[in-house]
Amino acid sequence: MAAAAYELLVLGGGSGGLAGARRAAEMGVRVALVEPRRLGGTCVSWGCALCEQVMWNTAMHAEFIHDHPDYGFEIPGVRFNWRTIKEKRDAYVRRLNEIYENNVTKARIDIIRGYGKFTSDPEPTIEVNGKKYTAPHILIATGGRPSVPPDSEVPGASLGITSDGFFDLEELPRHSVVVGAGYIAVEIAGILSTLGSKSSLLIRRDKVLRTFDSLISTNCTQELENIGVDVWKHTKVQAVTKSPSGLLEVKVTSSEPGHKPTVKVIQDVDCLLWAIGREPNTEELCLEHVGVKVDAQNHVVVDEFQNTTRKGIYAIGDVCGKTLLTPVAIAAGRKLALRLFGNQQYARLDYSNIPTVVFSHPPIGTVGLTEDEAIAVHGKDNVKIYSTSFTPMYHAVTQRKVKCVMKLVCAGKEEKVVGLHMQGLGCDEMLQGFAVAIKMGATKADFDNTVAIHPTSAEELVTMR
Repeated sequence: MAAAAYELLVLGGGSGGLAGARRAAEMGVRVALVEPRRLGGTCVSWGCALCEQVMWNTAMHAEFIHDHPDYGFEIPGVRFNWRTIKEKRDAYVRRLNEIYENNVTKARIDIIRGYGKFTSDPEPTIEVNGKKYTAPHILIATGGRPSVPPDSEVPGASLGITSDGFFDLEELPRHSVVVGAGYIAVEIAGILSTLGSKSSLLIRRDKVLRTFDSLISTNCTQELENIGVDVWKHTKVQAVTKSPSGLLEVKVTSSEPGHKPTVKVIQDVDCLLWAIGREPNTEELCLEHVGVKVDAQNHVVVDEFQNTTRKGIYAIGDVCGKTLLTPVAIAAGRKLALRLFGNQQYARLDYSNIPTVVFSHPPIGTVGLTEDEAIAVHGKDNVKIYSTSFTPMYHAVTQRKVKCVMKLVCAGKEEKVVGLHMQGLGCDEMLQGFAVAIKMGATKADFDNTVAIHPTSAEELVTMR
C-alpha cells in the first residue's frame, strides 16, 4: 500500500504539536496532525493550566469570602456548589476544543484520527489505523500521563485517581488524600482544602517542592498547613483497601529520621489522588523501528535543537522530560518550525530563565537559579542574597494574615540577578515583567534604579536592601 506523503507529520495534538504544526502551515508546508483524542492535549482537556486555573480561581473566591466581614460586607449563608463550576468549566473546555479544531482546519492541516506508530519501513513511516504516512520531517509531541504505582508495588493503588480523574469528580470529596510533593500535588491539595474538603497531603520527605528554592519549599509547606492541609511528612503509602461502606482506607508508614517507623491507617477517604510524577507517552510509538533513543525513564533523547538520534525525527514537550510546561512546548514547537521551514537554521528554544508559576495558596512565582544552584555555578563568595518577608496591604484590615516572601539571587561583582523567587498574593501576575528583565541580564542596580509603584507588593522587589 502506498504511503500518503506530507512535508511534516506531527504526532500529538497538544499545545506543542499544534504550535509546531500551525507555524509550519503558515509557511506553506503541507502538514498532517495525528491525534486520537480531543485537540489541545493535557493542558486544555485533562487538567494542568486551564482546567486547574478555573478551579484555583474558584478556591480564591472561597478565600476572599473569609475576608468579607473585615471589609464590611455581611455575607449570610454562603454555599458552594461543585457541580455548578464543573458544568461551566467543562463547557469552557469544549469551546476550547472546538476553537483548536477550527484553527487547525483554517490552517489547512489534515487531522488524522488515531494512534500513530513507527513502522519498520526503510524510510521513517507512521502507521495509523492500518494506513501509512511519510514525511521528511516527523515531530513527536505525544506528551505524558500521570504516574500511578502498580498494584504489585502498592496493593490497591488503582483504587485512587490522578489529576485527570480530579476533573471528572461530580462532587467535592469530603475527605481527600493527595500523594506527592510536586506542584500538581500542591495545587490540588490547596484547591480541595480551600473549598472545604478535609485534605491530607502525603510527602516522602519534610517539604514540598524540593526542587524549588529553599525559601519557596519551606514557605509553601507552612502555607499548606496554614490553610488546613494535614501534611504527613516522611510518609509512604503501603496499601489501599475499600471498606464495606465504599470508602477507602489508606495504610501508610511514617518514618522520621531518628525515629522508628510507625504504621497508621487513614480512614473514611472518598478521594485518593496520586500526583507522584508523569510518564512519557512513548511505549506504543515503536521508536526502536527508527532508532530513536530514549532514556531510562522512556523520555525521548533530544539535543538543543530538538533533534532525536534519527535524522528527520524531532521531539518537543513533555515527552522529552524537560521543563514540563505548556508555554515551553509551544515555544519549542514554533522555534523548530522556523528552523526547518523558515530559513532560520539556528532557531532553538533557550531553556534558561524560564518563568514558572505554581497556583498554590498563595501563588508562587519563580525564575532563574535557586540559591543553591547559583552557589554551585558561581561559587559561594560570588553570590549575594536579598530577601524579605512582609504582610501585603490587602491583609492590613483582615483577621486572616498571609505573608509574602521574596528572594533575589545575585551573582558576580555587578550583582547580576540570576534568580527571583516569591510566594504571596499577586506573585503569579507580577512575575512576567521581572522575568523579561532577568532574561535581558538586569542587575540589582537596575532593580534599584527603577522607581517603585506604591503601595504594591511588587515594589518590594525594587527596594530590597
